[in-house]
Order: sequence, then structure tokens, then C-alpha cells
Amino acid sequence: MEDLKSQVDTENLPRHIAIIMDGNGRWAKQHGKPRVFGHQSGVKSVRETTEAAAELGVEYLTLYAFSTENWNRPKFEVNALMALLVETIRKEVKTLNKNNIRLAAIGDLGRLPEKSQKALKKAIEDTAGNTRMTLVLALNYSAKWEIMNAVKSLASQVESGNLTSEAIDEEVFSNALATRGMPDPELLIRTSGETRISNFLLWQIAYSELYFTPTFWPDFRKDSLYTAILDYQNRERRFGKTSEQVAK
Repeated sequence: MEDLKSQVDTENLPRHIAIIMDGNGRWAKQHGKPRVFGHQSGVKSVRETTEAAAELGVEYLTLYAFSTENWNRPKFEVNALMALLVETIRKEVKTLNKNNIRLAAIGDLGRLPEKSQKALKKAIEDTAGNTRMTLVLALNYSAKWEIMNAVKSLASQVESGNLTSEAIDEEVFSNALATRGMPDPELLIRTSGETRISNFLLWQIAYSELYFTPTFWPDFRKDSLYTAILDYQNRERRFGKTSEQVAK
């Protein structure tokens, strides 16, 4: 693991990494355990990945923790996930403060259970002064929901006369999103072998490098993150230009 870490070029790090944490249920099934066991085991992966990103110097780490579509799962599993969320947030605040990591959240947070909202709000307040890295939890999040909210907000401002339609450009639109103030992710990681975006940060990942790994999320460790970053660093990011233009 140290050998992999030493290969990472800290001068060429993605400022923002986003991760779709997938495969908890299948991992649990492989181990003959209920799906909830997979979610519980995934907490260690969250801790290790967060610490690894902060140690390297990544500025933002966004984790897709619960999508709006996840409400369609069995009620028992959803309730267990919400209880695990509260328990984990409360337990991890001390570690976040120790590592100087600020917690933030995006999504339709008002639909979360009251206990989840309270635990999340307190953790965000308790870590607000930390400056090393920002850990963003996407909870009850949907990129389509986020984009629709931005459109409605801008339309309302136009109707009230506080904004003209001609003034709406990419920057104005980006500032209407939940991720306002954050750089767009340069690297998007998805675990478990699935190769879908699943309604995650659709506007923000327009130029992200996509990295898919067959590793289930509960098995994702620091060296897994280093491997993904090394793959990213071996790619040429052209943003529509030619290789010759980028080299100049």
C-alpha cells in the first residue's frame, strides 16, 4: 500500500473526487449475510477512503450515500440504512475533527427522518471550522432533482426581475446547484463492476474521468483509491483540444 501511495503524484491530484459506493448487498450475499451487513461493513471503507484522500491532499470527496431511488428498497433495509447513518455520523465526528475534515451534505435533506436530519446538522456544525478537506455526503440525492431545482430557482429570479434570461450562463447555472462553491469532480469512481452514472452529479461530471472497478464497496481500501488516482494521472485530459494543443 505504501508503494502505491508513493507513486501518486501529489502535484497532479484531482481537487474533487466523487464516488458511487456500490455493491454492499452483493458483497453481503457472497458472505452469506443479510444486505444490512454489507452496509455496515461499508462504513470502514468510507473511513479509510476519507482518510486516504485527506492524507494525499484532495480538497473535496463526495460520496453517493443514498439516492432518491433508494426509497424503493424494502422498508426494513431503508430503516436500517437511516439508523446506520445516524449512528455512523455520531461516531465519526471525533475522527473528522481529528483529521481536520469538514462535513457537508447535498440532496433533498428535508425528506430524511428527523433523527437523521438532526445528527447530520449537528455533525456539519461541529466540523464547520475544519479546513483540510471537505467530505460531502449525497443523501436523498438525485441529479435530475438538483437540476430541476436550479431551473425553478433561476426561473423565479427571472420572474421577479432579479435576473435576466440573457444573464444565465454556465457559471450562473452552476451557482444554482447544490454543489455551488465546489470545483467539479475531475475523477468519478464507481465500485462493484457496474458502469452506470445512476443519476449522480450529471451536470458536474461533464468532463470528469470515469473509473469503474469490480471491487465491491466493503472491500474498497486506501490502496484501491491510490490505484484509481494513478489511473487518472496516466490519462490525458484534453477538454476538447488535440493532444498537440494540450502539450503546448
